[in-house]
Amino acid sequence: MQIQDLPYRDPGVPDARSGPRLLWWLGRNQLDGQFKALAWGLLHFLSVCVLPFCVGLAVQAVVARSGRLLLQTGGLLLLCGVGIALGDTMLHRAAVTNWITAAARVQQLLARRTALLGSALTRQVAAGEVVAVSTGDVEKIGWFVEAVSRFGAAALTVVAVCVALVVYQPALGVIVAVGVPVLALAVLPLLPRATRRADTQREKAGRATELASDTVAGLRVLRGIGGEELFLERYRRASQEVRGAAVRSARMWSLISALQVLMPGLLMIAVVWRGVQLAQDGRIAVGELVTVYSSVMLLAYPLQHFQEIAMAYSFSRPSARRAARVLSMERATDSEGSRAADAPEGDLYDPATGLLAPAGRLTAVVCGDPDMAGTLAERLGGHPAQAGASVLLGGVPLDELPLDSARTAVLVQDKDPVLLSGALLDLLDVPRSGRVGVQEALAAAQCEDVLAALSQASPTTGDPMRAPISERGRSLSGGQRQRLALARSLITDPPALVLDEPTSAVDSHTEARIAKGVRELRAGRTTVVFTSSPLLLDHADRVVLVHEGSVAAVGLHHELVHTEPRYRAVVTRGSDDETAVRGGALTDDVPSGRAPAAREEIEETA
Repeated sequence: MQIQDLPYRDPGVPDARSGPRLLWWLGRNQLDGQFKALAWGLLHFLSVCVLPFCVGLAVQAVVARSGRLLLQTGGLLLLCGVGIALGDTMLHRAAVTNWITAAARVQQLLARRTALLGSALTRQVAAGEVVAVSTGDVEKIGWFVEAVSRFGAAALTVVAVCVALVVYQPALGVIVAVGVPVLALAVLPLLPRATRRADTQREKAGRATELASDTVAGLRVLRGIGGEELFLERYRRASQEVRGAAVRSARMWSLISALQVLMPGLLMIAVVWRGVQLAQDGRIAVGELVTVYSSVMLLAYPLQHFQEIAMAYSFSRPSARRAARVLSMERATDSEGSRAADAPEGDLYDPATGLLAPAGRLTAVVCGDPDMAGTLAERLGGHPAQAGASVLLGGVPLDELPLDSARTAVLVQDKDPVLLSGALLDLLDVPRSGRVGVQEALAAAQCEDVLAALSQASPTTGDPMRAPISERGRSLSGGQRQRLALARSLITDPPALVLDEPTSAVDSHTEARIAKGVRELRAGRTTVVFTSSPLLLDHADRVVLVHEGSVAAVGLHHELVHTEPRYRAVVTRGSDDETAVRGGALTDDVPSGRAPAAREEIEETA
């Protein structure tokens, strides 16, 4: 696999039972690239280590006054230079290829797993951790994969040089052959402690990344309720913990680096001391002493890769463990399904709560518990994060359909829909039935003022459809984001549409027009809206009260308000909160009725 061939058509099925197993699986799937890097590494390292023999031959040629031997030595030096340059260039190319392809493979696997899990992912892993795994952790995993081949070439070179020295000059070669393994193993007692400190640093850095990601995502709400400084102070403390852990880790690695300098120096002193004695006794020639001395000096170069592989493994192991954790996650249901991929139509029914949404009608659902509403909305879409009785659409269990077919049949828009960055035209370019046009959906969602604002933001073209939208729609208010997300869902025009609090951040007048527009546009299609707003409830064909996990009452809004105390308590409470929020400065930016709860949640979290 070359870089220009990326992405992989099939990245494979990873062994995600543990971090080391994932690293081993990556290495086995890149054997071709590993062998290429190993071959070029051997050429480079061996060419470097042959230089001392050339120097020794040159000294012997001068002492013997042999021009022919000196000329041959010069030719050998030239070949070594070519080998060093070619080997180093191709080794770097092969190693970087291994690094990038390994990182790309892991990123593809993570992207596929994220798409498969959907909302179930963030219920098991914090969004910040997913970001950390797909960025910094992926790079460290790639670093270890590409360092393996260099380490292998360095280790084989060290063995070859030790054997050659023993054959070339046994008296000094034995000292080198015994001393080099001691050099390589001297740092082993320090590696466990260095690895633990590196693991601690990575964990603290991952938590700081998660905190930063979550803080930035909720910055608008934090500013609105005065919680910005509170979260910033938490991030400052987390970043200081990361700094302290990094310093402690660096101290240990600096000690290992110092040993990597000290031990070869001691070996050099021993070789020179013994070599001078042998030279004085006439047992070895001066050229042989120079050869052995130069060989020991140059062995420090391949020995550096012993430290690199230790560092690469200690840093990549926690990264691989976190990546394996994400890759090992599974959906509660089989995404392949056991039925044909045909999308059914008909009544939408949840046997767990008894909720029934008749086909072709607008059903409003009122839940006293917002978390229950979110869970129920997810379950109505099929293949939920938690296993349970499957929702039926036209009598067909959605969990038995392939995931794509279930998503085509039932579209769920959650409380906090995400707007990707790009032009508005790209944002609304979604799979659709063709029955609903873009302008119709925008009109039903009351996006006229949003289009006007986008036109002003794009003075060059004046076309709001080509105006850029920032990541997650941060350049828009909460109400504007909600309305654009609603328009996107309406364009899709699925057989069954589930909306969870689609108008919680808009003012009452706009909400009334949205309720009318959605009812008219979705006429004849199954629509379920989770809300406690009387403006939406009054336009519903059927209102269902879900209390403590089951259907408690069914009827029309004006009937339930007078006959059902539990319904009246939820709707009246929502109206009071809505009036309080919309009467203040939070209109169209902070979800109605949620500011006090959000403030309490932040204080409790802190």
